[in-house]
Amino acid sequence: MNSRTRTRTRRWSDDRIPWLRPVSSLILATLYATPLYLVVANVLKPNPDIAAEPWSLPTHPTLANLRHVVSGPDHLFWNGLLNSIQITVISMVAVTLTSAMLGYAIARSRHIGARILLVLLLAGLMVPGVVILNPMVQILRTLDLMNTLPGLVLCNMGYYVPFGVFLFAGFIRTIPLELEEAAAIDGAGRLRTFWLIVFPLLRPATASVTIFLGVYLWSDFLTPLIILGPQNGTTVTVGVYRAVGAHSTDHGQLFAFMLLASLPVLTLFLAFQRHFVKGLTNGAAK
Repeated sequence: MNSRTRTRTRRWSDDRIPWLRPVSSLILATLYATPLYLVVANVLKPNPDIAAEPWSLPTHPTLANLRHVVSGPDHLFWNGLLNSIQITVISMVAVTLTSAMLGYAIARSRHIGARILLVLLLAGLMVPGVVILNPMVQILRTLDLMNTLPGLVLCNMGYYVPFGVFLFAGFIRTIPLELEEAAAIDGAGRLRTFWLIVFPLLRPATASVTIFLGVYLWSDFLTPLIILGPQNGTTVTVGVYRAVGAHSTDHGQLFAFMLLASLPVLTLFLAFQRHFVKGLTNGAAK
């Protein structure tokens, strides 16, 4: 289908069915907003109102659920928050830097070994993380890194470096090679060229990788629990699980825990959304 045919098709759909696009957007927005509405609405309700009418708006709004979670005597939320921030930030920085450097080496190499390595990394993306968790545990035990933060960071790098390399290599291929050649003429080495010329242009790609990694790492439940152990592996995700009682559940506190646990991820997206959809080579000509 050529461009003229696509244009006619698009005009036909806009003229004959003008309501299709707004209705579709409204349906998708409703599907995505419904879980958020349930969480926010039920956070402001006492437990009897949640059990009676979970879909209704709060008639007597209260912040008691949030106060109880934040000031709980077990400090479950704060311990989980600190652990999640530490694990996410360290793992995210390690994975992003490693992926950027490896993606640059693969994208700029003309050797067939680089292509083979990229294929192997892409093949690793097809293997579920749960499948390789047991071999990871065996390797960490051999290296005496079980129940340690470096062991968890290495485990996360094994999971997510292939994903980062895949994104960075694709972005780097679109950067004009003349920029690096000009830096080489001025006497810059390969490493200096990467950090001073290439990496600043990777801000949109870095934002994309950072957002995806932040969501994955922040919501990971099984890996910290197994690698760090039940005592040290309490993250906000594990905290939501532990907030569910064996015989009874305080739904107000559970919704409050879920809301507070999701705020850092939303903040991360809002902080980087300006770069998330930008073109990679914006400003390269400057």
